[in-house]
Amino acid sequence: MAEGTQRRDETDPVLVIIPTYNERENLTPLLRRLHAALPQVHVLVVDDGSPDGTGELADELAAADERINVLHRTEKAGLGAAYIAGFRWGLARDYRTLVEMDADGSHAPEDLPRLLDALGDADLVIGSRYVPGGALVNWPLRREVLSRGANLYSRILLGVGVNDITAGFRAYRREVLGKLDLHDVASAGYCFQIDLTWRTIQAGFDVVEVPITFTEREIGESKMSGDIVREAALRVAVWGLRRRAGQLRRLLGR
Repeated sequence: MAEGTQRRDETDPVLVIIPTYNERENLTPLLRRLHAALPQVHVLVVDDGSPDGTGELADELAAADERINVLHRTEKAGLGAAYIAGFRWGLARDYRTLVEMDADGSHAPEDLPRLLDALGDADLVIGSRYVPGGALVNWPLRREVLSRGANLYSRILLGVGVNDITAGFRAYRREVLGKLDLHDVASAGYCFQIDLTWRTIQAGFDVVEVPITFTEREIGESKMSGDIVREAALRVAVWGLRRRAGQLRRLLGR
């Protein structure tokens, strides 16, 4: 654990950040499950101007429950930008733990208590599909192959031991996000998860993985696209080359 980091207090306030774009049908049941599992956690719905009325529904839910908050953005600017906005919102308040969770139900709220428990010995906890005990439910083979390939590609190029570096169900200590240069994060799609994990490791923080069950969404459409895949492949390649160049400079400087 990074120097100066304290063990997580179970009474510390937790903020679950949920980016949304056209998730109206998924939002209410997800929040019910989340608060059934952990009644004390707060939620920030970050809506990117969903045309299906997700933002308006979130406002209604927030008006009825003080644990729910809404941050409206005027356009769909990508997953990474939504999370950065959510992190900044949470860091401006007293939250000690900030959680990423998808709105489509693929991340089981019932798994969140184990992620939070693991923060007692780590700075970033990743809910992993690819460690013993992790599982995939109803995921198309094409998506699984792409996901496993992306994780292998990232591990090799970045030289990290994280099995599911692309995972989007994770819990950060406040100290981690406070130290990272969030204004410098440009990754827009799912590459954002690789980017933040890489920065966290480079900053000297401890990362652990706990197994989760990932279930393919039943309602709505995946936001995955070819542009997102290409962004991740290019950015990871650049980071990997910089890492190798740094190793070479250190070697030649001896």
